Amino acid sequence: MDNLINNIERFPQGHPVRVYIEENILIKQLFEEIFKVDAKEDFQLFFNLFNQISQVEKHFSRKENQLFPYLEKYGWTSPSQGMWAFHDQIRAEIKVVRKAIEEKDLDNILNDLIVVFNSLSQLMLVEENRLLPNAMNLLNEEDWKEMYEGDCEIGWMFSTPPAQYPPKAQEEYVHPSLDTKKRKLSFSLEDRTHFDEGYLTMEQVNFIFKFLPVDITYVDENDKVVFYNRGDDRVFPRSAGIIGREVKFCHPPKSVDQVLKILEEFKAGRQDTAEFWIEFKGKFIHIRYFAIRDDERNYKGVIEMSQDVTEIRALEGQKRLLDWN
Repeated sequence: MDNLINNIERFPQGHPVRVYIEENILIKQLFEEIFKVDAKEDFQLFFNLFNQISQVEKHFSRKENQLFPYLEKYGWTSPSQGMWAFHDQIRAEIKVVRKAIEEKDLDNILNDLIVVFNSLSQLMLVEENRLLPNAMNLLNEEDWKEMYEGDCEIGWMFSTPPAQYPPKAQEEYVHPSLDTKKRKLSFSLEDRTHFDEGYLTMEQVNFIFKFLPVDITYVDENDKVVFYNRGDDRVFPRSAGIIGREVKFCHPPKSVDQVLKILEEFKAGRQDTAEFWIEFKGKFIHIRYFAIRDDERNYKGVIEMSQDVTEIRALEGQKRLLDWN
């Protein structure tokens, strides 16, 4: 552990390994601060520090959706299973503390917080002694460079994003009179694709998926993730690392068996849909799976759709007029 932290300068600013280490340093600093605060006497400061610690969810999510898929590519799959399960354990422990804070039940909150601290301390030891050193041996420089874009989608624990990795070269200015680069113009049907009804450019298709208030993930007939829509308000975070990844590694270990059961029934033709609804982070989430089949009823994969329907469930009566004023 000390070797990585003491030699952090060996990694360029923004390098994913450096960022993971910097987040671990931040976590330790936050716990040092929060353990000095009396939750009853200075509740707001305690709550603010706890909320900062809770941002470790982004640390977990980047590992699950970014780092783990790259490790799987080189045959190391155990982090996707064992460490993900540990993440879920810590998530549950953090939830206990948050519930106590929200209910102002502060008598035993220090003990609950120590449980979280001990679990995170153990996790950081594994990260710094095994996970990150092994990742450095397995992944090449191009892997680390590719990781940045997906990391951006998920975010970091810091209030200010880390430096871009690798640093972006400044684009040379070209005067419009000298700009001879040909650009694709969509002024005719030549640049559009014919769908069942109507014609759309690829940009318009992307806009549709981006602005739909629904999370969509497409898994092909080989159980590989081939698509997800990149909306601004996704219910569950995704990043580019899951593309091409086996779907069983894209779900927490506790729900994998259920996902595999759905795929089995869809492939056998016994079922075509499955749906669930859960309460998640104060929201009511509707989750649906649809079997995709061609005209000959051959199985072509599955679409998973998730939607926050909290506000929809609360609707009553009718609304027929625009009320922007």
